[in-house]
Amino acid sequence: MNNHWYDNAIIYHIYPLGFCGAPKFNEGGDVQYRLDKLVDWIPHLKEMNVDAVYLGPVFESVEHGYDTIDYKIVDRRLGDNESFKKICEKLHENGIRIILDGVFNHVGRGFEKFKDIQQNGQNSPFCGWFHNLNFGGQSPCGDNFWYEGWNGHYNLVKLNLRNPEVCDYLIDVVDFWMNEFKIDGIRFDAADCIEFDFFKRIHSHCKAKNPEFWLMGEIIFGDYNRWANNEMLDSVTNYECYKGIYSSHNTKNFYEIDYSINRQSGSNAIYPNINLYNFVDNHDVNRIASTLTNPEHIYSVYTLLYTMPGIPSIYYGGEYGVKGIKENNSDDNLRPCLNLANMSSENTRLYEHIVKLGRIYRAYPALRTGKYHTIIIRNQQMLFLKELNDQRVYVALNLEDRDYDLCFGTDKNALVDIISGNNVNVENGNAYIKMPPFSSMIIVEDNFLNEEPEPVEEEVPQETEIKIGGKYRHYKGGEYEIVSMAKHSETLEELVIYKSVSTGELWARPKTIFVGTVDGKPRFSIMD
Repeated sequence: MNNHWYDNAIIYHIYPLGFCGAPKFNEGGDVQYRLDKLVDWIPHLKEMNVDAVYLGPVFESVEHGYDTIDYKIVDRRLGDNESFKKICEKLHENGIRIILDGVFNHVGRGFEKFKDIQQNGQNSPFCGWFHNLNFGGQSPCGDNFWYEGWNGHYNLVKLNLRNPEVCDYLIDVVDFWMNEFKIDGIRFDAADCIEFDFFKRIHSHCKAKNPEFWLMGEIIFGDYNRWANNEMLDSVTNYECYKGIYSSHNTKNFYEIDYSINRQSGSNAIYPNINLYNFVDNHDVNRIASTLTNPEHIYSVYTLLYTMPGIPSIYYGGEYGVKGIKENNSDDNLRPCLNLANMSSENTRLYEHIVKLGRIYRAYPALRTGKYHTIIIRNQQMLFLKELNDQRVYVALNLEDRDYDLCFGTDKNALVDIISGNNVNVENGNAYIKMPPFSSMIIVEDNFLNEEPEPVEEEVPQETEIKIGGKYRHYKGGEYEIVSMAKHSETLEELVIYKSVSTGELWARPKTIFVGTVDGKPRFSIMD
């Protein structure tokens, strides 16, 4: 599998019309620059180590964004094209990519090509643009023609994606957003209803323009390989594991989610070449904080989300345990207007946990793309291993309301729970852990994330200068050679790139940590 930015990403999902508190219906009028508030959230996103923001519909629409009026104009309830361009530039300046919601299966009744048919009937040049449109009867909305509404909703007019003109038009739309706003990906709404040939065309076109452009589809059921492959999409929504995560917690049955993960990504994986888009809630389903039977389980839910195979995503407000359920056939409760200043009254413990998970995810490549191995599986306990090259990361979960004594074999001499910073007792090749109730652990060999870095002086003293090509000894005995210095693409933090003398394996650490100390001794000492 090639390594692309989206295979290592943390994604933050926002439903803009709700996030901004926009009116339910677009009644025209003056532009309101509500989406500008997203700029104020950038420090929050960076603290969470977010790589990309996936924005629900931003195109001009009638009501909820999935009934598009104009594909090349930002909805006036959110702003305009110029204001959105500045938002995109600000996100990119801060190392955050932008993914837009491509609602290409259907349009709203206010879409100009559909209105042309309403005005000109069979003389309209756009009669072939819509699925099963014919003049043999009236539509449920009173038109003198019939057409297919998506999923029985006649305010959502299904496009005819077998018409080359329609495909050309939508590809031109994607070009527009790539060229003008430098977007980094598209999420395809209702991807299971879209023609495969269209996906093949869009894949070929977008990848030729930008090989790193991400194509992700909303798929509820079915074999994900049908949509996510080398000719079509890069990833799809992992609804199988979405259900498995909350259900295994509510029924206290970790066998369920372990079965799904092994089926998808284990030794006999059916999706060996797909990094699926993982989530625990979104704009269409009840929020996880309202779904869990036991609120204490929410911490292990997010630990699992960040450590299982695939791409973790957070739905806005989820990091604070915001609640919301569908009521009266409405999704409004799932899509609230949030003010960051008010989040201090929400679950800040969960937020701190998710911030820590983001740092851990960033620090350990094995969590991002390592192979999954089940070590221990019980109804209420789970231990699995993520392994990449020589790096091993153990993840332990305990759902019970009492301590659980966990024991497993390891070839490591010392281990630590990187979440808490507590050492793990290792004796004679076995690790012994007393897991507290409702707890989760990420167990690794190196505790550097919890160590205080040395303060950085304005002028770095001579003894902390890094010698390119120099050989250094780690305080545990390993020998390493400095390859180069680099800068983190998002934070501009100085990084030391070094390789193991014995294995040649490359590593990277922040310079402040590389030149720091452990128990008063240098972490790395230059060798004579």
